[in-house]
Amino acid sequence: MSARIVVGYTATDAGADAVAVGTRLAAAMHAALDLVLVLPAEDRSVITPPDAGYDRYLVTQAEAWLAEASASIPGDVGHAAHVRFGDSFAEGLIAAAHELSASHIVVGAANGGLRGRHRLGTVASELLHSSDVPVVLAPEGSRHLEVTGVSRITAAIGTRPGASALLEESVALAVATGTGLRLLSLVSVDLPATVDTGVIRIAGAAHADDVLGKALEVLPDGVEADVVVARGDSIEDAVAHLAWQPGELAVVGSSRLAQPRRLFLGSTAAKMLHELPVPMVVVPRTRGQEG
Repeated sequence: MSARIVVGYTATDAGADAVAVGTRLAAAMHAALDLVLVLPAEDRSVITPPDAGYDRYLVTQAEAWLAEASASIPGDVGHAAHVRFGDSFAEGLIAAAHELSASHIVVGAANGGLRGRHRLGTVASELLHSSDVPVVLAPEGSRHLEVTGVSRITAAIGTRPGASALLEESVALAVATGTGLRLLSLVSVDLPATVDTGVIRIAGAAHADDVLGKALEVLPDGVEADVVVARGDSIEDAVAHLAWQPGELAVVGSSRLAQPRRLFLGSTAAKMLHELPVPMVVVPRTRGQEG
C-alpha cells in the first residue's frame, strides 16, 4: 500500500472528523497525511467572474484553515497541507490523490447527522460514484473520540461477485495497520426472506467456513482472522447487533454496478451506513472482475 493518506478538509466539524480518522489511519499505517482543501477552479463560470484580489483572499483563508487543522495532528505523524482547485471538491480530491499516489481519501459526514453515525454529503456521494481510490467515510463526532491507531479491520463479505477482491484489500489493510481481521459473513441476510430459517443457518455456517478458508489461504504470518455470521432481519438489524471496537474500520466492496476501478455504493453498504458506528472504507472494483 502507498504511504500517503489524503484528507478532504473543510473548516467544519466534518472536516475535523476527517482529520481525526485520517490521522488514526496514517499513524497505524506509518503513512504521511495530506490535508487537501479544494477551491473552485480558476475557470469557474461567469456567475463568479475571476477577481485576483478575491482569489488571493480565498487562498490565504484556505491556508489559514489548513494551518489550524495541521496543528491538531500529532508530531509523530508526517503531514502536509495543500490548496487545490477543481471543478468540484470531489474532482480536486481525486486529482490530488493521483498526484500524491495516495492509498485512501478520507472525508467526513454531512452536517446534521447523528453522533457516531454516517450521513452522506455531496462530496462523499460524488466520491462514491467516481473515485478509483478507496474512500474512507468518517462518522459524525470522530473528532471527539480519544482513539489512536486502528484496532481491527472488519470486512463485510457477501455471496455476490467481488468478494475475493474485497478480501484481498482487507488483508492488505490489516497487514498495513498491524491489526487483526474480522470477516463478517452476510449470507444469512443476503438470502431472500422466503428461505426457510434452517436453510439460512446452514448456508450461513457453510459460507462462514468458506470465507475463513479462503482468508487463511492469503493471510500472511502474524495476521489473525476470525469470522462472525451476521444475524438479523435486515442488514441494518444485523449491523446494529454486532460489537464494534473503538478504532475499528469496516471495509465494504463497491457495487457490482460500478465501472472497473471505480466506486459505486451498493445497497448493502448503503444500508450498513445507517447503523455503522465506525469509519467505513469503500474499495473500488478491480479491473477484470465482476464485483
